Amino acid sequence: MKVSPHLTFNGNCEEAIRVYEKAFNAKATYYQYKDTPPTEAYQPAPGTENLVMHGTINIGSGAIMFADSTPDRRTNFGNGITVCVELANTESIKAAFEVLKQGGQVSVEPQETFWSKCFCALEDKFGVNWMITLVMG
Repeated sequence: MKVSPHLTFNGNCEEAIRVYEKAFNAKATYYQYKDTPPTEAYQPAPGTENLVMHGTINIGSGAIMFADSTPDRRTNFGNGITVCVELANTESIKAAFEVLKQGGQVSVEPQETFWSKCFCALEDKFGVNWMITLVMG
């Protein structure tokens, strides 16, 4: 079984994709509403053509999925959900942190803790909460 978080953005998903690709040195795949062939049962709403309908970015053996909400279904990130990412080395953690902190708010700078040789926590400029730690094991 595999569990993957799904993040929903308010029209800025494509911008978030670019930030996450840079932060995690990974390539995302995604489709916009305009890529969906219309049928009688499904017609993309006007103004949604360039919004992200579905996307995925693989980070190590895990994945994060994402999409834009439609204008009639706005979304808000809350402080009750945090995306946790385990990376293989301290350099990768620090590099991801430097990208994600731009325009965001840092809770914990990269540092050694009693549970990890390197751990950091922050909220990015999109309102997504992140905890990044060294692979434990």
